[in-house]
Amino acid sequence: MSNKQKEGFTTGSAAAAAAKAALLYLGEERVPEKVDIPLPVQGRIQIPIYEIKNTAPGAMGTVIKDAGDDPDVTHKAHIQAKVRLDSQKIRDKIDICGGQGVGKVTKPGLPIEIGNAAINPEPEKQIRNTIKETLDFLGLDIAVCVTISVKNGEKIARKTMNPRLGIKGGVSILGTRGTVRPYSHSSYRATITSGLDVARATGVQEIALSTGGRSESMLKQYLPWLPESGFVLVADFFEFSLDKCREKDFKHVYYGCFFGKLLKMAQGFSYTHAKISRIDFSLVASWCMDAGIETELSNLIRSSNTGRQVMNYILESANSKQVIEAITAKAIASARYFCGGNLAITYFVFDYQGNLLTKFCS
Repeated sequence: MSNKQKEGFTTGSAAAAAAKAALLYLGEERVPEKVDIPLPVQGRIQIPIYEIKNTAPGAMGTVIKDAGDDPDVTHKAHIQAKVRLDSQKIRDKIDICGGQGVGKVTKPGLPIEIGNAAINPEPEKQIRNTIKETLDFLGLDIAVCVTISVKNGEKIARKTMNPRLGIKGGVSILGTRGTVRPYSHSSYRATITSGLDVARATGVQEIALSTGGRSESMLKQYLPWLPESGFVLVADFFEFSLDKCREKDFKHVYYGCFFGKLLKMAQGFSYTHAKISRIDFSLVASWCMDAGIETELSNLIRSSNTGRQVMNYILESANSKQVIEAITAKAIASARYFCGGNLAITYFVFDYQGNLLTKFCS
């Protein structure tokens, strides 16, 4: 019997599939059992369609979110997309908005402007690309309006971090890669261990750890000499991965992460998932003051809402470089504590557009 865990798909992929199904219904008057859609980065996925309703002058597709073997709070949620065609508007104009059950952003620090629906940039792009290719398939030269909604989304959102982040009235439409990998602790620890074992078996003595696929892709640009086996995704398992690197006698660890994760590592959290570790903004503000940030910016950091917002305030400072390096030094100190202090450690810290904030070792 196979122990392989089942992958699922994100709310973003569910929304894109629901939108495609509704558009196919409007263009061909058929109800597809499943649709094939592009993923945000590369590849494609087939997703079953639960229902299509005629909502003349449009149609609404529904997909039941499947998180695979690592279900989150949106597992089994009904993700809906209402599609309306408008021949009076400009060709290729695609409006995507949030409906009932999709939250609205009310605080700064997120990649979405205040007042807009909590549809993150990557899934928004995925929905848009799905609509474009479906219009081409149907041979339609017409504008499209898509409204994404989530049944019982406001109730589901109470079990998420959305209320604390200032996302009100529903869930977020998420998904940077379009699929959901099973991230249960025991299985993912085993995956990390296996990755490190493969690296050692292929003669790798320097290892590159990343918190996710995007940070790994960015890190690869700066470590072109390192073979593919030298890169291991470690997600939120900060302590575990470093302890294993010590155990397996690697000589140098390169750690790639975004700024928000850096703050949690600097605080010394062994596991950096949002459900368990919280950024202490007062503590971060005091670090920034010690590193020479202006008092006004320090006060703004103290009342921040997200790591992204902290980063933006730091970048306004004349001393941003030394502030970021000071925080990175604290993350390295935490890393040394977890690995016993014997490893050489270099951090590559990225902003949310993929730019390198600092390459730092201490």
